[in-house]
This record gives sequence, C-alpha cells and structure tokens, in this order.
Amino acid sequence: MKLSIVIVNYNCRDFLLSCLQKLAEFIGESKDYEVFVVDNNSRDGSAKAVAEKFPWVNLIANDRNLGFARANNQALKLARGEYILLLNPDTEVPPETLEKVLRYMDERQEIGGLTCRVELADGSLDPACHRGFPTPGAAISYFLGLEKLFPKSRLFGRYHITWENLKKPHEIDSPSGCFFLFRREVLERVGYLDEDYFLYGEDVDFAFRMKKNGYKIIFYPEVKIIHYKGVSSGVKKSSAQVTTADEETRRLAIRSFYQANWLFYQKHFASRYPFFLNWLFRFGIWLLEKKSLLSKRI
Repeated sequence: MKLSIVIVNYNCRDFLLSCLQKLAEFIGESKDYEVFVVDNNSRDGSAKAVAEKFPWVNLIANDRNLGFARANNQALKLARGEYILLLNPDTEVPPETLEKVLRYMDERQEIGGLTCRVELADGSLDPACHRGFPTPGAAISYFLGLEKLFPKSRLFGRYHITWENLKKPHEIDSPSGCFFLFRREVLERVGYLDEDYFLYGEDVDFAFRMKKNGYKIIFYPEVKIIHYKGVSSGVKKSSAQVTTADEETRRLAIRSFYQANWLFYQKHFASRYPFFLNWLFRFGIWLLEKKSLLSKRI
C-alpha cells in the first residue's frame, strides 16, 4: 500500500466531510491508499456522518476526547502505507498535491518527511508550516518582534526560518501537523507521537526526534493545501457564534498551546540551562498564555 492518511477530528463535521470528498476524488477505486478518521467524541455528529457518507473510511469513534497525539497513534498502529500523512480535517487538498509530494519523496530517498505550502483561507502562508525549533533564543527573538524586524537574519529569524526562499524546496526543522508526510520507517526508528502532548506540540516534538535520528524534513512549495485554521480547536469563531461550550473549547486550546510549549522546553532544553533561566522562560510562557486568554487568540 502506498499511502495511509490519518485525520483526527473533533467537532469539525462540515469541513471533515468536504476534506474526505476531495480525497475521494483523488483515491477513486485505487487500493493503494487508505484513510483513517479518528473522531474524539465530537458533539456535532461527525462520526455518524462519516459512516453514512464514506463507508470506505476506516473510522475509529472514541467515547471521549483523547487528544491529538493519542488519537493519531490509534490509527498509526493500524496504518499499512509506505508513506503516512497526518492531515487536519479543516484542510482542502487538491489531487495534484498528493501526486506530486509522493513522487518527490520516491525520487529522494534521503528525505524522511515533507510538507507542502500551506495556505490560509486568505491565500497567505500559514507560518506554522515552515518552522524552526522553538529554542529559547528563537522564541525570544520571535516574541520580541526581532524576527519581523530582521527577517533575513539567521540569528533572529530562526523561529520561522524567515531567510529561506519560499518558492524553492528546502530543509526545515518542523512542519505543521495539519499536513505532515513521512515514511513509515520513521515510526520504527523514532516511535509514535508523544502522548504527553494533548492538542499542540506533538508535531514539533516528532520532527525534533526525526532530526535527531538523521532524517531530513523538506518544505516543498510547488504544491499547496488550504488550511481553514482554528476551526477544529474552536479558536477562530466570531463572538456571535461562540456558545459556552465553544468558549470552554477555545480556552482549552489556548492553554494546551502554551502548556505544549513548556512541555517541549522541559523535554528537550531545560537540562541545558540553569534553574533561573528555566524559571524566567516558564514565567514568560505563563504571561503569554494570560495575554492570549484575554485576547482569545493564540
């Protein structure tokens, strides 16, 4: 089997169905592809709709929200493809995108993982698809605005690798988990997603472990997807649309984002620095979380 596509869904029914329809147009009658949808106990009837409209999808319906990493791992343990694609439900994938990324990987055995150009609904680049690792120096430069002031600087632009040419393929540290393609063999060497992460951070952590094991991860901008970012997490809804349950989901997403940042730091960087610097970094993350909760944005 060529490709296993894994989609974790939480209250994203309409976008999920649209995403699956696009995938169905690409897959057709081929037996070289399989699709897994892991539903984390959505309240919007997602699982039932998938079962009715797309019976060929391998559906895993959880009775509670297990988080993104753990739900992905449920499908990854069943996936049979030579390649595995982690895909968000709030994405639109043109058929030529999958054709070209698979061909590109086939022709370059030295590449372990890949992402394409990920565009937001307004056509701009989703910066999360083109990231450096959030080292203390990179994070401080980003949050102080130095990356914007000096985008061509390799010192200040490391958070989003801003000095690279976005029109040509090149190596990055980490893509977004919304479209993360990698070889099956990576799981055998690196292991599954770290389930300590609930909603964010597991993609960066997985990429970090890939790079430590010698794998290259490529940004391939010759094809793209569209990412309607924030839909499944509940972060992007107008105030008129937000119910009490939506607000709880939004706050959980914001807290999870900053908790993931601190967890990643603890796992990979804290041992390199003295206690007082670790404390300052933790305090900075706490301040950013409080600011985001007040502004309702990550």
